[in-house]
Amino acid sequence: MKSKKTALYILLVYILMQLSGFFFIRPLFHFIQGRNPELSKNELILTTNGWYTFISMGIALIISILLVSRDSNFWKIYKGNKASLPISILWGIIGFFMVMIGQSIGAIIESNLGIKQGSENTASLLSITDVAPIIIIAIVFFGPVLEEFVFRRVIFGSLVQTTNFFVAALVSSIVFAIIHLDFPHIIIYAISGFIFAFLYHKTKRIITSIIAHMMLNGFITIVQFYREPINEFIKQLQQMQ
Repeated sequence: MKSKKTALYILLVYILMQLSGFFFIRPLFHFIQGRNPELSKNELILTTNGWYTFISMGIALIISILLVSRDSNFWKIYKGNKASLPISILWGIIGFFMVMIGQSIGAIIESNLGIKQGSENTASLLSITDVAPIIIIAIVFFGPVLEEFVFRRVIFGSLVQTTNFFVAALVSSIVFAIIHLDFPHIIIYAISGFIFAFLYHKTKRIITSIIAHMMLNGFITIVQFYREPINEFIKQLQQMQ
């Protein structure tokens, strides 16, 4: 019963984090504007969003960790032994490549459905890094840990105890896809969520899906952050050929 309450509290913390922008974005905007009057309106908006994402996710993650630390049974949803830590880490690394392959398959499906490639949600987040690099910490570290707590342990972990892996993974991955509010690419997000659930289920350790999720976000951030040098390098290779 205590673990169910902990799961509910973590879910509520995540929901409140998502809704907190209605109350704190504007005051934060004016605070940053007062400290940086030389910034344009667009730069102020991006900077505000960057710092808001960092602060809100950081606070939500700290609260979630505190809630979990008070419940020794929170992670005990599976019977039997967990995979060893080295094996769990290895599966996390393998999982990153699984997600990359899964997203490639998802992109092919979307292309056949006439959906344009390129995520507006990802592009929006990464455009903030130019003026507020602090958001990288939220994207690569805070976000993956918090989302694995919510979507893999709270939602998937609760469902898998009363249904089966497929149902629990499908429901949690769809919710994971919807919450990103990037509906044209819901297939790609859902595939990623399903693979993350598989990794957690495979090793019975949340660290596995966290590693894969962090590596995915980190890879996307690096590729986008250095997209111009990468594109230039590709052009040079093509010219050489």
